[in-house]
Amino acid sequence: MSEVYAARRTRLRERCNAGGSAAALVSRPANVRYLAGAAPRGAVLLLGSTEEILLCGEPPDDRPTTGRPDEALRLKILPGTGTGNGTDAAVAATGIAAAQGADSLAVEEHHLTVARHRAMRSSAPALRLADLGGAVEQLRVVKDEEEISCLRIGAEITDQALGELLESILVGRTERHLALELERRLVDHGADGPAFPTSVGTGPNSGRPGHRPTDRRVEEGDFLSVCLGATYRGYRCEIGRTFVIGTSPADWQIELYDLVFAAQRAGREALVPGAGHRDVDRAARQVLDSAGYGENLPARTGHGVGLEIDEDPQLTPAAMGKLDACVPVTVEPGVHLPGRGGVRIDDTLVVRPEADGGPELLTITTKELLAL
Repeated sequence: MSEVYAARRTRLRERCNAGGSAAALVSRPANVRYLAGAAPRGAVLLLGSTEEILLCGEPPDDRPTTGRPDEALRLKILPGTGTGNGTDAAVAATGIAAAQGADSLAVEEHHLTVARHRAMRSSAPALRLADLGGAVEQLRVVKDEEEISCLRIGAEITDQALGELLESILVGRTERHLALELERRLVDHGADGPAFPTSVGTGPNSGRPGHRPTDRRVEEGDFLSVCLGATYRGYRCEIGRTFVIGTSPADWQIELYDLVFAAQRAGREALVPGAGHRDVDRAARQVLDSAGYGENLPARTGHGVGLEIDEDPQLTPAAMGKLDACVPVTVEPGVHLPGRGGVRIDDTLVVRPEADGGPELLTITTKELLAL
């Protein structure tokens, strides 16, 4: 993997040089991990004019959530920073960049606090701090096959955890209990942990985006919506499904479910290289909008995933840009009717050209409306 990380850093250097900066400082944890192979707490990565250094307050360990640093990097441990005392890693890196003779340093202003930025300027007054912007995030959008493999395994773990839960008795159990059990099952099957807080919604809570589980108990006839995901070797996936509890679904439940399913299918079918981000959103959104549910729709119908659960691209009505191959995204339309509940169907897919079979579905748990 050293060659992979080195190639990523070379690409970032080329962008920095084109922008007039000979050195770069990366501080956002996911970006540090992407470029260095590890992201210990408080670590920063300096791509200096003479060497590349990972500065941190504690040595990286072998936990999957941390990873191991690229052996090509020099590792510098700063005493005290691991506990919040001592020299700040970003400030120390700024001083090293100046000592190496750099006249400018590109930094991630969107991740730095004002106080930290001020301290960095004070440590090297002659060094010009430029904005690196979202350069690393842009590099992360298209995944290599090793990254996609991690997402694929994470999706398999997620499907396993959800499938086991569906075989258990659900009536009478609370949303909170079910969410905790799902997260335990993710870890039991080999996940680093949940990709995000697991959402379980029942009855009037079902279909609500980002619903935090409560002590409401599952009842006969409820819609049950679940949204969860596993983290595997740092990579995060997402799945969302909706079921009916105990009895045959009511007519209104079937109608709403079929509508959301049709919207989700339209969004999935729009995932082709070259498609506009807004076009994918529109494909799913117009199915629901034409049925009169425009006011009940979320602000977006999908987003990218990877080292973070919410990455670019954003599939929204105003999104700019077009999809590339090998970009993993979610397609997650849903409708929530206040006081009644709703439906959410969510998959993680990888954009592939038609010659390769079209979009690759990673989350394969059935989307049939099951009565559990």
